[in-house]
Amino acid sequence: MYSVVKAEQLADRVHELVVKAPHVARNARAGQFLIVRVDPDGERIPLTISRVDGDFVRVIFMTIGATTYRLAELTAGDMIQDVAGPLGRPSEVPRNATCAVVGGGVGIASCPIIAKTLKAAANRVIGIIGARNVDLMILEDEMREACDELFVTTDDGSYGRHGYAADVLKEVIAEEKVDYVWIIGPAIMMKVTSEVTRAPGIRTFVSLNPIMVDGTGMCGSCRVIVNGETRFACVDGPEFDAHQVDFDRLMQRQRIYLEEEREALKHHHEHRCGCSTGAHHG
Repeated sequence: MYSVVKAEQLADRVHELVVKAPHVARNARAGQFLIVRVDPDGERIPLTISRVDGDFVRVIFMTIGATTYRLAELTAGDMIQDVAGPLGRPSEVPRNATCAVVGGGVGIASCPIIAKTLKAAANRVIGIIGARNVDLMILEDEMREACDELFVTTDDGSYGRHGYAADVLKEVIAEEKVDYVWIIGPAIMMKVTSEVTRAPGIRTFVSLNPIMVDGTGMCGSCRVIVNGETRFACVDGPEFDAHQVDFDRLMQRQRIYLEEEREALKHHHEHRCGCSTGAHHG
């Protein structure tokens, strides 16, 4: 059992949990993830490691399905059944290069640990974070501290620059030589933004979030197509060369269990409110 030492809502449907997990914290590196199971009957879900501090690991997630809603209900002092990790390959870390770290929405959660790791390796780090609106912007202060320069954008112009992270990345690349780029966010955002770096030939990494069960390469649920070949995000990734990823196939697979997820969420809400009909599906 693992104790929750901090639970906080950061934005609309975006939550932070800090869990005491010494074995994960000792070995965790930027780009890796862990798998949590809230209780013995719960499903296993992967969550990117957002921060490590001593024996404590932070994860940030958006409430989408029954399990993330259950996680969001936890408070400090509650216990989580299982925390397995760190899993996946760490981020590739160059030295003495100029790197851009681009985060979209809840994908920003993964950015500070990557930016700090790059900075520690004597790289110049440019941060670009974007959200739909000001209410969904997270970790701006952490990114500002971790980066040499930070750009903030919102789709609706309610905060920072009006526009998309891809627009700012395009401007940055036009103004200075960028050697490496990391892009983390929704699949469609990663697909569109990575096209900005294709023509200039800039090495670009994306962190993929396919459906995942065991996290050890055994179940095959997390298979993705990279450079025309089947790879497993849990052991071969989660970071891959953006220009080799079949994003259309990734997004198609992410939708496979939508109906089952809706049903599970419906049962979760019904259980929480003690009713049998009229539950909010989310």
